[in-house]
Amino acid sequence: MNSLKMYRLMIKNWFNTILILFFLFSFSNGNAQKNILYPKNEFRAVWIATVVNIDWPKNGVDAVEKQKTDFLEILDTYKKLNYNAVIVQIRSVGDAFYPSELAPWSRYLTGKEGQSPKPYFDTLAWMIAEAHARGFEFHAWLNPFRATFDLKTETLSPKHDLFKHPEWMIKYGGKYYYNPALPEVQNHLTAVVEEVVQNYDIDAIHFDDYFYPYTISGEQFNDSQSFEKYGNGLSLADWRRSNVSNFVKNISLKIKECKPWVQFGISPFGVWRNKSVDPKGSDTQSGQTNYDDLYADPIAWMDNNWIDYILPQLYWSLDHPKASYSKLLKWWSENSKNTAIYIGNSTYKIRMDADKKWNLPNEIPNQIDFTRTFANVQGNAFFSAKWFVEKNRDVANLLLDNQYKFPAIPLAVPHLRKIVVDIPVINAVVRDTATCHFMIKNPLNTKVRYVVIYAAKNDIQIDVNDPSQIVDKIAFEDKSGSIYVSVPNKKLEENKTCAVTFIDFYGNESVASLVAVPDTSKTN
Repeated sequence: MNSLKMYRLMIKNWFNTILILFFLFSFSNGNAQKNILYPKNEFRAVWIATVVNIDWPKNGVDAVEKQKTDFLEILDTYKKLNYNAVIVQIRSVGDAFYPSELAPWSRYLTGKEGQSPKPYFDTLAWMIAEAHARGFEFHAWLNPFRATFDLKTETLSPKHDLFKHPEWMIKYGGKYYYNPALPEVQNHLTAVVEEVVQNYDIDAIHFDDYFYPYTISGEQFNDSQSFEKYGNGLSLADWRRSNVSNFVKNISLKIKECKPWVQFGISPFGVWRNKSVDPKGSDTQSGQTNYDDLYADPIAWMDNNWIDYILPQLYWSLDHPKASYSKLLKWWSENSKNTAIYIGNSTYKIRMDADKKWNLPNEIPNQIDFTRTFANVQGNAFFSAKWFVEKNRDVANLLLDNQYKFPAIPLAVPHLRKIVVDIPVINAVVRDTATCHFMIKNPLNTKVRYVVIYAAKNDIQIDVNDPSQIVDKIAFEDKSGSIYVSVPNKKLEENKTCAVTFIDFYGNESVASLVAVPDTSKTN
């Protein structure tokens, strides 16, 4: 073969290779977006688990001041890592991390169930205020149907529902559960949610994956009497799913009735159904599934507009042989509608799992990169807090140096009101030697949650779509008809112009107002 023919063949083969790669990439992900290296709008959350003191408090008998210090360490750590939401467990086993008429104080908070903190403080109100002060959304996480974590009833308060309403309980797998079939149970748990929504300035109510309990081989969840009474001709499985769906619907209606801006999100187990059982299911071989074992049907929740966001727990490595993160992410992206969709990631598996892929520091960063290739997936949440506070700081720093290099702001979720937010009117900007103070007219038509300050470096034009220009996201403070926010001078550097926006309670961000700030040299 002469050199000319060889050259032409090489060119042909190269062209064909490029064409094939283009074809494969184009059709591998129908929802692919441009891989934005640093998205401005992204949900970045961490679960803070309180049951059996997983994340916080470290011990229920710790002094209040130590508990406060430890909680603030979590917030400050994740603030530095550029997260923007915390999902805090405030009810895990029929208890409460707040003063409640419907549940006793949690022993995980005070060491003894039913005992209030000493010195007394409203733990939930304090946590919310501290989270908002750092620009975090606060998602109040409740386990509605789990009543106890073990069978040690002597550790329970006389005010626990197990003693007040033993007829509500079913013993299963070494725990007690509320019977989801009973109307009185559903009404009671709806009242629990209503109490939290009415009394606290939360951003969301959050449920995790516990509805009917995970199946235990050889044990039966004994709801036969309830099924006989309320089954109404349905199969046992369909009846159980209808109980869960009815509960989700009623919770949704109650939240919006109380405060329409409060989100309702659920974090289901990562597999809806296996394709081997249902052609609409995912290409997985999961031993248990939402639909068939937990009797939870997230597809129905989304179809009926009952939830504002869904956060499936995809706690596997990218290419796990039975349930891969990549396949499940694609499935949820293609099968989610009417809601915001975020993905749950398992930081607790880093260097702690039989799957050796979790020994690689880049597993989580690679998962985030892959998540961002799906246009309708808007962020991630990590289980749980201690794994980046106490351990695996190398992985946390990889994310900070790359994927989470700049702050981000969550998008308003689809169900919430899309309204035009008032544009900030800046009354004055005062700069002293340490701080720049913005005095902003309190808007008449907008309920403001945050003020966002932007500034460009090196005289670059301000662009509020550029996350590198986010200086701070600050909970507003209303004083005499004005909003006061302050930013350290070191964050503004030598910038002489800032942009200011409002974020309302629904998550909508306003048009920006540009404002000149005094030169730091004139404050000395």
